[in-house]
Amino acid sequence: MGSEPLFPLHHRWEVMPLGEVCRRGGGNVQTGPFGSQLHASDYVSDGIPSVMPQNIGDNKILYTGIAKITREDAERLSKYRMREGDIVYSRRGDVERRALVRKTEDGWLCGTGCLRIRFGDEFVYPRYAAHYLGHPSVREWIVRHAHGATMPNLNTTILSELPFVLPPWSAQVLIGDAIEAYDRKLDLNRRINQTLEAMAQAIFQSWFVNFDPVKAKVAAIQEGRDPLRAAMTAVSGKADAELDALPPEQYEQLAATAALFPGEMEASELGEIPKGWSHKALLQLTDKIGSGSTPRGGKEVYLEEGVALIRSQNVYDSLFAWDGLARISDEAAAQLKGVTVQEEDVLLNITGASILRTCVVEPDVLPARVNQHVAIIRAKAGVPPRFIHMHLLRPDIKNYLLGLNAGASREAITKAHIESLVLLTPGPELLSAFQTAISPLFRQVHCLTRQMRALGELRDTLLPKLLSGELLVADAIAEAVA
Repeated sequence: MGSEPLFPLHHRWEVMPLGEVCRRGGGNVQTGPFGSQLHASDYVSDGIPSVMPQNIGDNKILYTGIAKITREDAERLSKYRMREGDIVYSRRGDVERRALVRKTEDGWLCGTGCLRIRFGDEFVYPRYAAHYLGHPSVREWIVRHAHGATMPNLNTTILSELPFVLPPWSAQVLIGDAIEAYDRKLDLNRRINQTLEAMAQAIFQSWFVNFDPVKAKVAAIQEGRDPLRAAMTAVSGKADAELDALPPEQYEQLAATAALFPGEMEASELGEIPKGWSHKALLQLTDKIGSGSTPRGGKEVYLEEGVALIRSQNVYDSLFAWDGLARISDEAAAQLKGVTVQEEDVLLNITGASILRTCVVEPDVLPARVNQHVAIIRAKAGVPPRFIHMHLLRPDIKNYLLGLNAGASREAITKAHIESLVLLTPGPELLSAFQTAISPLFRQVHCLTRQMRALGELRDTLLPKLLSGELLVADAIAEAVA
């Protein structure tokens, strides 16, 4: 099944199974170590990173929360170490996602649950291969041939049979670099979005975790200073002279926000908290918590167009991933009307390797449903969805929820687990002020995300056009750098 190309070819370029391509170059397609070779107890705080399925993003390795092993274990498992130019895949779940191993990741371990592609000597240009393997048509082929209706599984045999177009080296370099130019633009937008997200999270951390404005008022009262000015400084990060230089309207708005924070702390069952704030179960802050299901027929009923079916591979921490988004018919969607996604819904992965990844749904994806691996969390009126979302991003909250599943054979959290989560919550006025503070940041995020989608769609049209001869490589490069 690896001899037929996935794209029309104008050039007389070779098409062969991926496994044969690797063998020609002296490489291979290899699975990572089995669970019996590497246990959770083997992970250490400082050592050689081990790439797991949850660390595989769109053509890049995600460093957040990456596990590490000792140098001794890395030597024991040396056959599974990665080199620059390798490509790593997840063996289950998000099987179509892949990541190119960069220079900084050379020597890391291809961990449990992953597959490694090694092309060997200069036979395949890694950047070309990574973009080829990332094309939607190639990804669809992988999903279609993966085993398992509800949880796709990939193995070396399937991946080795993937039809791979092998242009001459010079053409590979030109094609890979042309597509990379689009990726650089996408990466720039992505970094800006990350900065905007970090700014919003810094506000959340300061107000609702560290209680900086409250503590500033407490200290000012003890020292005989103006508590309101102290809180204004804590909220804005501006010194007294900068506060005095603010336009009157901006000054008054900042003062109004600072006035919402209490000037003292009080004891609670869970420690000292700002006076007047309360601990509330997530159930009290939401109108809906629930997961969906997969339509009858599983992946066989997925369409090119239709209602979006959001799966765990679409949900990353603070990122909605459009790649691999499934579509279903209106009829199939009607059967799942109880799990209709609404604008500003918080999504939370509740099973598998990606458990507890969370994001706020992209409005452009609607109408949409979720499958059984994703929970919808819908905030009540007056509760900013991102207030809940940012709590779910906290490591202590993730650890708490994971602890509720301790001893279970499968990574999963239930609706009851989510409902019981207790969050420290201020009054409605301060929640409204938080929404006002972060809204401009996320409007920019949404605008840049739309640009990224357009760029990504344009990039994905390039490869078939370049392989068919419809578009010359020089023209593609000129468009990318324009």
